[in-house]
Amino acid sequence: MATTQTATVKSTPDLETALKGVLNSIEREREREIVARRFGLYDRKETLEQIGELLGITRERVRQLEKVVVTRLKTSALNGSLATVAQIENAILSTLSKHNDIMRISKLAPLMSKQGNKLDQSRIYFMSELAPKISVIEESDYFYSSVGVKSIHDEKKIREITNRVVEVIKKIGHPATIIEIAKEAREPSPAHTAAIASISKHLAELNGQWGLTKWPMVNPKNIRDKIYVILHENGSHMHFNEIAAAIRQSDFKRKDVTTQAIHNELIKDKRFVLIGRGIYALQEWGYKKGTVADMISEVLNDAGEPLHRDEIVKRVLKLRHVKETTILLNLQGKDQFKRTAKATYALA
Repeated sequence: MATTQTATVKSTPDLETALKGVLNSIEREREREIVARRFGLYDRKETLEQIGELLGITRERVRQLEKVVVTRLKTSALNGSLATVAQIENAILSTLSKHNDIMRISKLAPLMSKQGNKLDQSRIYFMSELAPKISVIEESDYFYSSVGVKSIHDEKKIREITNRVVEVIKKIGHPATIIEIAKEAREPSPAHTAAIASISKHLAELNGQWGLTKWPMVNPKNIRDKIYVILHENGSHMHFNEIAAAIRQSDFKRKDVTTQAIHNELIKDKRFVLIGRGIYALQEWGYKKGTVADMISEVLNDAGEPLHRDEIVKRVLKLRHVKETTILLNLQGKDQFKRTAKATYALA
C-alpha cells in the first residue's frame, strides 16, 4: 500500500507550483489576496467580513470580486488557458478512478501531496473548483468536502445518491453491510456505494457495518458506547478485564483508557448488568439487575409453584454467571425461601 501511495505522490504535479501558476494569472493584487484568503491557500480560511475589514471594502464587495475572479478562472481552465489546472485535474481524476470515482478531500490529499495537511486540502479543493471535469461537494452539516468524476456524477447526482443511501439505512433501522445497503438502494456496486456513503456526515462505518452517526454500534462516542460495541460483537458476557483488553486492541479512537475507568462505566450504565464476579452482560439479552437471591425469587415467582433445587439452580444459571454453591447457599440461608419437601423450595 505504501508503495502505491509513494508512486502517486511522485507522479503528481507540485500543488504549490500549480497554485502559483493560477494565482499569477490574476492581474490585480487585491483580487489575488481575496481568493487566497477565502480559500485558505496559504493560511486559514477567512470570512467575507474579515477580508473586507482588512482591505477596507464591504463584505458584499468581497463576495462580488470573489465570484468574478473564480468565474474568470473557471472559463480560462475550460478553454485550456490554465495548464496547471489541467495537470492537477488529470492527477485528481487518475486517483479518483482508483477509488470508485469519489472521495473526501481529506482522504485524497495524502495521495496527492507529501503532507496531505489542511493547507493541501484547501489547495486541492480550490483547484478542483476550477477544473471542468471534477464535481465538487462543499463542506456542510451534511457532507464532507469531497470531489468526484463529473462524467459519472455531477454535484446534484452525488447529493441525490448520498441522500438515498442515508434514507435506505434509516429504513433498515440497524447497522448493515454495504452489500445489503447497495442492494436495498439499487446500486450495482457495493464499493461505489461505500465511497458515496463515506462523504456523508450522517453515516459512519465500523468493522464493516454502516449506520447513522448517532448509532453507538458504528460511531461510539464515549467509553460506555465502546463497551456496548465490544459486548454486542462478542455476543456473550465478559469480565471487565477482558472488555478493557478488547477495547485496547480495537480500532477505536482514544482507546487508551484504564481498566478502572471501564469498570466504573460498567457500574453506572443501565445497559450493562453484573451477572457474576466482575462479569457483565447486556440488559437487552434479557438480564436484570439484582442479587442471586433476587434471581431465585424471580425464578420461583415465575414458576408459581415449588421447585426442586436442581431446577432452581438450572434456571438461575441462565440469569447469573455464578457457582452452583453460591445459589444453594442463598437458597438455604435466606428467610425469603422455605423448604416444602425434600430438596424442594418455594417463596416463604
